[in-house]
Amino acid sequence: MSRGEARTLRAGRRTVEIQRPGKVLFPGGGGAKEYTKGDLADYYRSVAPYLLPHLRGRPLMLERYPDGLDGQRFLQKNTPEHYPEWITRAELAKEGGTVTHVVCDDTATLLYLADQACLTLHRWLSRTDRAGGVDHPDRLVFDLDPAGDDFAAVRDAAHWMRELLDELGLPAAPMTTGSRGLHLVVPLDGRHDFDEVRRFAHDVAGLAASRHPDRLTTAARKQDRGDRLYLDVQRNGYAQTAVAPYTVRARPGAPVAVPLAWKQVDDPALDARRWSIADAVEQARTEPWGDLPHRGRSLDQARRRLDDMPS
Repeated sequence: MSRGEARTLRAGRRTVEIQRPGKVLFPGGGGAKEYTKGDLADYYRSVAPYLLPHLRGRPLMLERYPDGLDGQRFLQKNTPEHYPEWITRAELAKEGGTVTHVVCDDTATLLYLADQACLTLHRWLSRTDRAGGVDHPDRLVFDLDPAGDDFAAVRDAAHWMRELLDELGLPAAPMTTGSRGLHLVVPLDGRHDFDEVRRFAHDVAGLAASRHPDRLTTAARKQDRGDRLYLDVQRNGYAQTAVAPYTVRARPGAPVAVPLAWKQVDDPALDARRWSIADAVEQARTEPWGDLPHRGRSLDQARRRLDDMPS
């Protein structure tokens, strides 16, 4: 097959054409493997059964590289008019107007986005199809962002955060970001609005930093962090996004953000870019978040416990 010849992929009742599947999106070299648009589409079709449950009903911000990693980057919120009518859209309020986001509810949409050279899917932490609507998140995310590439610091921070969340009665699930750190994802019941959730996340991170002041920080400015790991909770606001589980990151070698079982966090071979599109589906099949409760938790009791803890 030539690099210019299109491929047609079946996805349920629809067919999606992948234009120029041989186009290189991830150049090789320096130890990194080369991957094409066809490779990206094949990965997203294979991982769809595991990825789509994390996307359905959620507005997306799309990170696109039409000319590959060496070309221009586009962060796309608004859905172009030429996108197929069968792709779900969500028109949501923004300052001074509205924006119409893509919502990826099926494999066909996922493949279409791959054809648009969308590498990374950044999802909202709320859903359009829940009773509380998009103003009430059903996910809370702590982003463990190290000062450098020291993953041992990330591992320590993950365990400290898990211990604190256990004290608060909240389960948390770890996920590699495909970049440098980990996300800890807490499922919520959707009863609290974004302001309440972000304030709670900020207070939890502040308490964790006070317990480990030499290792953790909530300082937003890099120059104030030193070599401490940053506990980032800014993703927990309205219209903010976080990378979706099993999404590809725009880095050499096509690393993937991958959910983990807690026992894997202590694997000495683990780092944030451990999996790529070559093997992330194998990790997905192990159902690493299988022990996570299906129903999210309320923050009411956790807030009371947090307020009673010494600062």
